[in-house]
Amino acid sequence: MRLSARNKINGTVTSITKGEATANVVLDASGTRLVASITVEAARELGLAEGSEVVAIIKASDVIIGVPD
Repeated sequence: MRLSARNKINGTVTSITKGEATANVVLDASGTRLVASITVEAARELGLAEGSEVVAIIKASDVIIGVPD
């Protein structure tokens, strides 16, 4: 798989919480917790389960920073 995205982070699935349409997939990326919200269908098609080795690919055009009032 070749991608234009440069932000690729290797991780291990630690848990999956499935709702009606969305699955929250929690990853351990070298001690950093990442959560990806994907469709339940995509999680099934990818064969995701706890312990699966995955690559998180992050493509974002904006970063928003906030401070307390």
